[in-house]
Amino acid sequence: MTLTAPVGTSPAPRAATPPRRGPRPLRWLLHAFLALVALGWLLPLLLALYASLRPYEETARLGYFSLPEQLTLDYYGQAWSQAELPRYYLNTLIIVIPALALTLFLASFAAFAIARARIPGRRTLLIVFTAGNLLPPQVLITPLYSLYTLIPLPAWLSDSQSLYDSYLGLILIHVAFQFGFCVFVMANFMRTIPEEITEAALVDGASLWRRYWTLTLPLCRPVLAALATLQFTWMYNDFLWALVLMVSGDKLPVTSALNNLRGQFFTDYNLLAAGSVLVALPTLIVFQLLHKQFVAGLTLGSTKG
Repeated sequence: MTLTAPVGTSPAPRAATPPRRGPRPLRWLLHAFLALVALGWLLPLLLALYASLRPYEETARLGYFSLPEQLTLDYYGQAWSQAELPRYYLNTLIIVIPALALTLFLASFAAFAIARARIPGRRTLLIVFTAGNLLPPQVLITPLYSLYTLIPLPAWLSDSQSLYDSYLGLILIHVAFQFGFCVFVMANFMRTIPEEITEAALVDGASLWRRYWTLTLPLCRPVLAALATLQFTWMYNDFLWALVLMVSGDKLPVTSALNNLRGQFFTDYNLLAAGSVLVALPTLIVFQLLHKQFVAGLTLGSTKG
């Protein structure tokens, strides 16, 4: 049996497609503003890169904003050897990698307890972690210095036999100051994960550790990647705590290596610019490798109610 349309009927007319509007003036204004902000952030880096490729005599004669007569990479070789960058890179990795891993592990476990475990006062605990980020670290310099000199450590762990002037001291201070921010971010992210997942595991007899390690933590990979990118950048660029809590020059992180490029009576700022570019290079590499996960960690869950 075939069905035919009644005679005299016509198909329903399609809805008229609204005409496409051109770019609105406010959108152009927003794009111009964002371009200016991006240029303001990139201009110092571009200027340092440009200066590092020019001889100091040329910039002293023509100025830094002049066209180059000669471009060379010689300053990068001088900065690499004169600042002893390989040794300071190693010092930084000894500090940053354990501090980063310890911060993310402890923060994820605390965030799981706040977001999933029915512990009393968990909201107050989250507020305390968040409020800790508002405390300026400069106000703790004197008490921390006194405390670090009083805490003993074995000789194999610290040459000073105290927490002062040790890698462990810098690792602990990074963990302490970055812990609260990571707990705040991860606890709010874990709340977007459906509770039915952990409830089903609880019914099946899964322990608290198994629910955390096997179920929840794998779902937190985007936010872990975003926090790892931020925390690596912040810990790597730290100069204050290394200056305050360390005295041995051979233990300082790479941000302190630039002092080796400054002379007592004269400083070649083009050589210093080359050293600055080399020091900043690892953070750019890490961000480039993790930028997709970083963006995903920032945007995931933003459309959930």
